[in-house]
Amino acid sequence: MEFVNIHTFLIVCPLVFLSGLVDAVAGGGGLISLPAYLLAGVPMHHALATNKLSSAIGTSVSTIRYCRNRFADPVTAVPSILAALCGSALGTGLALRTDEKVLKSVMLFVLPVVAFYVLRRKDLEGNTARKRSRGISIALAAAASFVIGGYDGFYGPGTGTFLLLVYTGLVGMDVRTASGNTKLVNLSSNVAALVTWIINGKILAVLGFTAAVFCMAGHYVGSGMVMHRGTKIVKPVILVVLALLFLKILSGQ
Repeated sequence: MEFVNIHTFLIVCPLVFLSGLVDAVAGGGGLISLPAYLLAGVPMHHALATNKLSSAIGTSVSTIRYCRNRFADPVTAVPSILAALCGSALGTGLALRTDEKVLKSVMLFVLPVVAFYVLRRKDLEGNTARKRSRGISIALAAAASFVIGGYDGFYGPGTGTFLLLVYTGLVGMDVRTASGNTKLVNLSSNVAALVTWIINGKILAVLGFTAAVFCMAGHYVGSGMVMHRGTKIVKPVILVVLALLFLKILSGQ
């Protein structure tokens, strides 16, 4: 298409690498990758769809690394995955029926919400959360995954951050287990949304697969950082992501 050229790749690919690194560490990589597509001149619906392609492939890398190292809790993850699949499919269907101007305006609301939940907590460790029974924790995780999965299908940026914050603060997981579950659920919601976008012909395949290579590299580096440096890096990286998006909004781009 006429809006995809060498400059598109030069803008998108480096930023998608950074988004993959950030997403593997703290979630919220879409706060960088989706604006990258828009900054490169890709129309909103195509940007949402192609971003899902690159992010889904990239997320699979960190998801595999987390699962191999037994970060995730399968008992909680399975119901959450099923809920996220349903929510994401519904959200993507809604996005297809929404005007691009409305979708762009959503960016103005994502940042304050994420910033509020990040800054109000002194840390991201689950030991500050209220202790809950196993059944209640599973139900809360599934319900949150359905809602956040719907948001991921509709728009996306900040999904990983929202999941991480809910799993640690509401469900009561430690940050490592929450990181593993976040990747499994986020990957599931990405796949559900991606299938819907493919069916509706909105994917820019060459751009998406090229960006996916950079996204995979970012996820590989980022997931290694979490496993070797622990949880100290998580909150600072989230705040850096928020600051970057803040600057983009203020610049009016």
